[in-house]
Amino acid sequence: MVSKRSAFTNWVPDTLLINLVSGTLFMLVSSAALAAVTARVDRPTVDVNESFTLEIVVDSNTDLEPDLTVLEENYFVGQVSKLSNTSIINGDIRRSLTWTVMLMPKVTGEQLIPAIKLGNEQSEPVRIVVNEQTNAPPGEADVFVTSEVDLEETYVQSQILYRIRIYRAVPTRQPALRNPSITGVETLAELAGDERQYEAVLNGRAYNVIEHMIALYPQESGEIQISPARFEARVLRDGRITGRKIFESQSHTIKILPIPAPPADFPDAAWLPARDVQLSEDWSRPPEEMEAGEPVTRHVTLSALGQIETQLPALEPPEVDGLNVYADKPELTRTQEAGGLRGVRKDQYAIIGLTGGEIALPALEVPWWDIEGAEWKVARLPARTLMIKGAPVAPVVEPEVAVVPAAVAAAQTPVQDPEEALAVIGTWQRATEVLAILWLLTLAAWWWSSRSVPPRSRENREPEPPPAHKQQGQLLKTARKAAAAGDGAAVRNAILEWGRLQWPTAAPRSLGEFANRVEPPLSDELRQLSAASYSKNGGAWDGDALASALRNITTVTSRDAAAADEPLPPLMPPAA
Repeated sequence: MVSKRSAFTNWVPDTLLINLVSGTLFMLVSSAALAAVTARVDRPTVDVNESFTLEIVVDSNTDLEPDLTVLEENYFVGQVSKLSNTSIINGDIRRSLTWTVMLMPKVTGEQLIPAIKLGNEQSEPVRIVVNEQTNAPPGEADVFVTSEVDLEETYVQSQILYRIRIYRAVPTRQPALRNPSITGVETLAELAGDERQYEAVLNGRAYNVIEHMIALYPQESGEIQISPARFEARVLRDGRITGRKIFESQSHTIKILPIPAPPADFPDAAWLPARDVQLSEDWSRPPEEMEAGEPVTRHVTLSALGQIETQLPALEPPEVDGLNVYADKPELTRTQEAGGLRGVRKDQYAIIGLTGGEIALPALEVPWWDIEGAEWKVARLPARTLMIKGAPVAPVVEPEVAVVPAAVAAAQTPVQDPEEALAVIGTWQRATEVLAILWLLTLAAWWWSSRSVPPRSRENREPEPPPAHKQQGQLLKTARKAAAAGDGAAVRNAILEWGRLQWPTAAPRSLGEFANRVEPPLSDELRQLSAASYSKNGGAWDGDALASALRNITTVTSRDAAAADEPLPPLMPPAA
């Protein structure tokens, strides 16, 4: 009995020990399994200009992040997203984390995606085959992009038309056009028309074509470099849809020449480069039917093809004796033509003739630079004669007074009756009083009119504000300096002031609202600055990147802003 008890007593600890060891080993193995890192791709074969997806999965919940720097040698690393997943199977709770990384290969051939480390664990390398890009010529390629500029050498503030065309012979999904980056001298970019869609046939193959046109206005002499425009989409071919492919256009370099000397006849001419300038006028009623003292409105319209409306110079009304001229606020608009943007400035003046008669109105002349002919030209409204109805003010002529000797005068002057003399004196006294009253009334009327209508001479002494485009150029320089210095408040003030000049009737009130009206990369940098400004701990923003993005501003229309998530609508071109 004793031996049996001893045997049983000895067996129990051994059994417990075995169970404890087994449980510990199971937990260690399970922990290792749960911490395993795996990597996989969505397809094993891609083209060199085609993106693919790399998924990194860890079967546990962790705060660690995978090391993706090992991918940068052979791949362009795009968007990275993270997904947490929790599942319960038969009461067993399982958690996992998945990182999805968009990659695009830099080199061709069979290669291994290196192991991805996550803490002390790492994945196995993944094999992938990268094929050469299909560089079929236009008419044979399924999708291709072209770009062109109308001028490779032009002048400061002249318009450059940059045109992008996307040709598609097969259906695409998730299309997006990335505008090129413009580097070099400071440049203002404006959309020069709505997106155009049409059909084209190249080498017997039908293409659906999407065309964008941008007007560029360099503000300094030097050079502009335009990077390739990028079109990204997934292509449906032979019943199979590819990953996101990138198709690029050509790059361009444009030489910007300095402003030439003004013409000899107009040494103070404002710089106005254009392809065509028109000057016209119309009157509220025929100038031959003007009445003295009654105002007539004269409308003068200046339009320039190849310029924006804020670049057009102000038209100063001539100073003419016998006329009072009062200028009203100008009306600025633009139109779109085949040759680009046409800026239109419409000035109106109230003209009042002071006296009746003929008054000569001098010619109105606007010198401008013809960028195609490389010469100065002058737009002109001819001189005209105004016929003003009404009694002219006749000059006062003093009567000649004959000098008569006193003795002769006394002999010739008849002796008046005293009562008649008193009557004559009273008549002249009353006439003098009436004239004095009229003179005082005239002075009072003149004083009142001088208060309500400022004299022309006073208007001329007020300094003319600089053109809007020059103010915007100075604000951009201020914003760039502030961004480079890390002064977010100064950047915000300069940007919002630029927006007030660009959209005077609907100025943006915040950086976020301004960012919705411009193209990337500036919109992205401004949103980052806005988020940092309202962050609880003041968040970080890249001042150098923002300063670089501020070298040019490309505005978007309300139609483009509404379709920001789908820059290009999904189209189904006819099958080849």
